[in-house]
Amino acid sequence: MTAEYKVHGDVALITLDNPPVNGLGLATRQAIAAGLEQAQDDPAIKAIVLTGAGKAFSGGADIREFDSPKAITEPNLLSLILAAENSTKPIVAALHSVAMGGGLELALGCHYRIAAPGCKVALPEVKIGLIPGAGGTQRLPRVLGVETALNMIVSGEPVASELLAQLPGQKLFDRMAASNDSLLEEAIAFARTMADVRPLPLVRNLPCKHPQGDAYFQFARNMVKGLAKNFPAPVKCVDAVELATKHKVDSGLALEREIFLNLMLTPECRALRHIFMAERAASKIPDVPEDTARRDIRSVAVIGAGTMGGGISMNFLNAGLPVKILEMKQEALDRGIATIRKNYEAQIKKGKLAQDKYEQRMALLSTTLSYDEIKDADLVIEAVFEDMGVKQKVFEQLDATMKPGAILATNTSTLDVNRIASFTKRPQDVVGLHFFSPANVMKLLEVVRGDKTAKDVLATVMALAKKIRKTAVVSGVCDGFIGNRMIEQYSRQAGFLLDEGCTPQQVDKAIEKFGFAMGPFRMSDLAGNDIGWAIRKRRAVERPEMKYSATADKLCELGRFGQKTGAGWYDYQPGKRDAIPSAVVNELIEQHRASLGITPRKITDEEIVQRLVFSLVNEGAHLLEEGIAARASDIDMVYLTGYGFPVHRGGPMKYADTVGLFTVMQAMKRFQRNPHDDAAFWEPAPLVKRLVAEGKTFN
Repeated sequence: MTAEYKVHGDVALITLDNPPVNGLGLATRQAIAAGLEQAQDDPAIKAIVLTGAGKAFSGGADIREFDSPKAITEPNLLSLILAAENSTKPIVAALHSVAMGGGLELALGCHYRIAAPGCKVALPEVKIGLIPGAGGTQRLPRVLGVETALNMIVSGEPVASELLAQLPGQKLFDRMAASNDSLLEEAIAFARTMADVRPLPLVRNLPCKHPQGDAYFQFARNMVKGLAKNFPAPVKCVDAVELATKHKVDSGLALEREIFLNLMLTPECRALRHIFMAERAASKIPDVPEDTARRDIRSVAVIGAGTMGGGISMNFLNAGLPVKILEMKQEALDRGIATIRKNYEAQIKKGKLAQDKYEQRMALLSTTLSYDEIKDADLVIEAVFEDMGVKQKVFEQLDATMKPGAILATNTSTLDVNRIASFTKRPQDVVGLHFFSPANVMKLLEVVRGDKTAKDVLATVMALAKKIRKTAVVSGVCDGFIGNRMIEQYSRQAGFLLDEGCTPQQVDKAIEKFGFAMGPFRMSDLAGNDIGWAIRKRRAVERPEMKYSATADKLCELGRFGQKTGAGWYDYQPGKRDAIPSAVVNELIEQHRASLGITPRKITDEEIVQRLVFSLVNEGAHLLEEGIAARASDIDMVYLTGYGFPVHRGGPMKYADTVGLFTVMQAMKRFQRNPHDDAAFWEPAPLVKRLVAEGKTFN
């Protein structure tokens, strides 16, 4: 069922019923149109109420239809709204819970609107690189005023119905219902009251002007341009709302639609729509049904009070879950708690956290020096030193201590989760929960599925990730999982570029201009160059065939570990994070280059970007073939939420699709011929070759 038609005396009730958010896909639009026609044809019906079942009025258009013929098949959303406007019987839209995008645009086409308190109202199209395309930019300014409407359209953020109802002169809501429970009863009564009132009011007939006219829109445009950066849609939102003040509605609607359709074709829009779908897909595990029973998580224990342990703990405290941190020494506990307090106090100073919330969270936090005192926790996460021997001791102790059914999680970033699970007699309860630093800030959570990890454990931690507001992506077990296995290839390429003629600042500048939040050398200085040094030492034993530039090791031999030592690939002044190019580093690079007999060459920014990004793509393709990553879009989510990949490019795999896999493969073959690079690595992954041969893409 997509919409239900019922009669309440002389009022027809059309209820959208397309869970979870009553999206306005083709079948739903057809059902609404049929209901409107049935009501028109029934002489006993005097008025119509339109509402939504479940937890939404309507979340808007079905994004899955955007690139299919269904999006324009009649009745499309524009023609459905026109049918509502042209109804000879009054239509009351009864809004509750969620009224967003096309759902709000449909309501604006109705004659009256009544809203329940707490209804989230928004036109969020800008978040997927679009403007509202079914009259939102033309009608919302007419009911809320130009400035309020433009702010909502440019931000895409939801606003509570009761706040909008308080605006002076607003015409969005004709009435506010007392509650969700009474909404339908009040809507039907209101419809009955308005049944004989003529003429029927139409939003399109309301005036739309701004007293400062051109000056206001130019100011708004300049402000938005400064904030929008790589995205064209926000500025186009300003253009479209300005059209509402200068054109009749039908002309404005036509121009709005033209802007909408042009934006649909932009790579930025395609990237944002990809991300929208990818985030939802990442939460689904093919062989773990959505109705899989979950374990009850009411308390959490964290082993380790260091930077990671403290950050991990904050996530659960923020979600209202009690946390007990275990350490071996009281001094370590005291330092860890002090850091947590400092982080929260910084949020209070910035106005991001209320004092009472801070006190509530700290009241949920306790500490211990004894494993016995965490034995009843439902979930325990170790955040100890990244060494297999240390992990073994911790998990053997957890196995002996924790209650049956407790989930035992490791925060390892590279180590073998299967081996860690083997240190227990309950490998089915062991899972990797790889938080990214700072753990209380970064959105990404890599959920590492061991060979024996139980399905209910996976279902539980995926649901828990949502509760603590993380984007969870499932990875299989391999060295480095998805993110760190790929970033190693990226870092290797950065090193080879130094050998061949680049400086750290040239590489960083090129990739940051491409859109990365931070280049590889600034990133390494922030994380600590000694971390990569330890990995390379391990690689020398485990995979001696892996080729690296020796520059990074020489840097570490000088004790230049990054920001924490005041010197890394760059120099740093005390108390500041500004990366200052280093003469010492440039001399070190030149000396090493000379020792290799390499004559430096001019390397373009284009080559820098291609070698760094396509190295991610090729390694990502191997991960897909090996089943470590389930979907190309999962890889994109890892890089967008954990590694600063530019959002407007959609992630490395989506970017490769945009460039064209044939072009990507040709570049790989070109790099393979470079005598100073790793020819074996640049052999295009079999998946890349196959997709090119079949004319397909990753996504």
